[in-house]
Amino acid sequence: MRAERRKINSNREELVISSEFANLPKVEEFTVAFCKKARLAEDQSDNMAIAITELVNNAIIHANKHDPRKSVTIRVCYEPNCVIVSVIDEGGGFDPDQVANPTDPQNLWKQNGRGIFLVRNLIDEVEINSSPKGTEVVLTEYHPDK
Repeated sequence: MRAERRKINSNREELVISSEFANLPKVEEFTVAFCKKARLAEDQSDNMAIAITELVNNAIIHANKHDPRKSVTIRVCYEPNCVIVSVIDEGGGFDPDQVANPTDPQNLWKQNGRGIFLVRNLIDEVEINSSPKGTEVVLTEYHPDK
């Protein structure tokens, strides 16, 4: 189990973990800390925690295939009016436009496939950049007073 927290500079930090579920408490701790530092409202912090957990789970399961040699990186950038969070995996990438809509009748009873939909509904802005070398999901959450 590998987890390393790094401060890049005064407004950037990251957590790099091996693709193991045992690291999820470290992800949760990191998320709580950066939400507090970013001055997010309680509901925003809760939504961010759900989104980060979902994205890290997806990275471990679907992208990195539980390979502990592969990493998941959570990178945070504090801006004056928002916080920008990237979740980066080392998987083979995917086409987000090909993800089925979980609200379509034929998908309602499927046991998976709701993660991206959920994240898009919880966070102000979501951008997905995917390539054969991995995927980066960029979340932007604006401060409640902006």
